[in-house]
Amino acid sequence: MNTNRYCVIMAGGIGSRFWPKSRQTMPKQFLDILGTGKSFIRHTYERFAPMIAPDHFLVVTNRRYRDLVLEHLPELKPEQVLCEPVGRNTAPCIAYAAYLLRKTDPAAEMVVTPADHLILDETTFRSIIGECFDYAAANGALMTVGVQPTRPDTGYGYIQVSDDAPISKVKCFTEKPDLAMAQTFLQSGEFFWNSGIFVWQVSSIVAAFAKYLPEHHQLFEQLLPVLRTADEEAAVERVFAVCRAVSIDYGIMEKADNVFVRCGEFGWSDVGTWGSVYQHARKDRYANAVPSEGCYLYDTRSSLVSIPKEKVAVISGLKDYIVVDTEDVLMICPRSEEQNIKKYIDEVKFHNGERYI
Repeated sequence: MNTNRYCVIMAGGIGSRFWPKSRQTMPKQFLDILGTGKSFIRHTYERFAPMIAPDHFLVVTNRRYRDLVLEHLPELKPEQVLCEPVGRNTAPCIAYAAYLLRKTDPAAEMVVTPADHLILDETTFRSIIGECFDYAAANGALMTVGVQPTRPDTGYGYIQVSDDAPISKVKCFTEKPDLAMAQTFLQSGEFFWNSGIFVWQVSSIVAAFAKYLPEHHQLFEQLLPVLRTADEEAAVERVFAVCRAVSIDYGIMEKADNVFVRCGEFGWSDVGTWGSVYQHARKDRYANAVPSEGCYLYDTRSSLVSIPKEKVAVISGLKDYIVVDTEDVLMICPRSEEQNIKKYIDEVKFHNGERYI
């Protein structure tokens, strides 16, 4: 196990597309939405544990989720949970971890991963991450992981490669295309899904911040003297209050000239919607994804049902629907309209306040 390698888990989102199950008080990364018996963040930790020492994990999350992280990852010490006072997208999140490592271990190499993805072939995945670590260290590269697309999906970002080598220089990034463009991407063979997983040396990403996001570099550079001191929390509060929200893709990866991608197939999904849960779930002979107990369906097909364990549901006459029941909220909507969930949330929030959000 390489002693300079670290894993940074980004776990600050609220997973609003999984409402009403995912809430501000208990977001998606702490839920067992796929019914595996483990939360997403637990799976993420265990995925990297064979190659990263327990004390070399860092989790960046919102301050309100600090105790939840430690509950789901008891191997971590409190100081391994870095708390953002407010979400500012992925660039400040990554900067916080990178500049901390710059202070504590300047020779550090880091893999950055979201907390809430599904990866089926973890052995192949770890092999690919190992290749990324080696390539980043040997070439000062900013590495990202690309996924072989299996369909023209409009919900993912795409990476265009410059050749068909396993590790290729990135030509360009394209955010969520329309269906026609996604079909063109798939047919060309030059485009891969952007997994949002990154590997680099801390020195390389800090240099990239200095060059492409100088205002962020200046802010986080000012933090260095107080990191790992009693003044850290107050200083982080001040930095995040003035820090511009920007994604690492837009702020650095799309601009830098040393960005490379390792593409592969390892059963990846960002499990970003109820529709993707339906896609990955085990289904009955009528293509319904339902709990193993307590659900009685009649004349119902191609639907997803999620109910609390102690409840019984009787459902009749639905086709292509999502039914999600919780202790205090019930949502029923066509699978084709799940993009309206944020609209539903806004409406509930307007009439009922934050209680159900």
